[in-house]
Amino acid sequence: MSKRFYKQAAATDAEGGGHGVALDGRPIRTSGGALLIAPTVVLAEAIAGEWAAQEGDIRPLTMPMMRLAATAIDRVAAERAAIVDRIAAYGGSDLLCYRAEAPAPLVERQAALWQPLLDWAAETHGAQLAVTHGITHIAQDQAALDALRAAVEALDDFRLAAVSQLTAGCGSLAIALAVSAGHIGAEEAAAASLLDEEWQAEQWGEDAEATERRRNLARETADAVRFLDLLDS
Repeated sequence: MSKRFYKQAAATDAEGGGHGVALDGRPIRTSGGALLIAPTVVLAEAIAGEWAAQEGDIRPLTMPMMRLAATAIDRVAAERAAIVDRIAAYGGSDLLCYRAEAPAPLVERQAALWQPLLDWAAETHGAQLAVTHGITHIAQDQAALDALRAAVEALDDFRLAAVSQLTAGCGSLAIALAVSAGHIGAEEAAAASLLDEEWQAEQWGEDAEATERRRNLARETADAVRFLDLLDS
């Protein structure tokens, strides 16, 4: 953590295209040393706003747009194949495919929230994922996994950074792709990914650690959704 050393943060037009962010007129770089170039002006403005909002100490955890953009530039660009592999692997163990056997209200809630997302994945990407009840692993059809992988590979580096965060946080590639496509928003994604945890809290009461985990996941989901929205603006 370092002290704020600048007076002004502003979005700029970058040479060669794209939009940068400057602190007192000097372009900022990622931790990897690359110039921070955003593909849209609204994303650059949002990042500049995060820098402008820092008071005293610079707190990276309060700058989610900056962190996702830097991840896209530093990590995704350099490790794209490995990141695609990691994200695509979630298709073989997607949260939405593993349903409770009982009680009936939970089974019904999972079906109501989760099945439409699997139906969307089948219709949009041609990825028909099988569903099982219980925790025993079920093998998915290779054609479905290949279709999901193709959808991941088609994402640019910036979108891939957001989808990576969503997939890992939600435990579901289907949810992440639905968010990326604008099919669902942050609230719907969080509700689907936290369904089991919310059910447990309703039955047994709140646990401080579990409540904090749900809040963090909801916040990370909202950050990724905002990032994607800024890419599309």
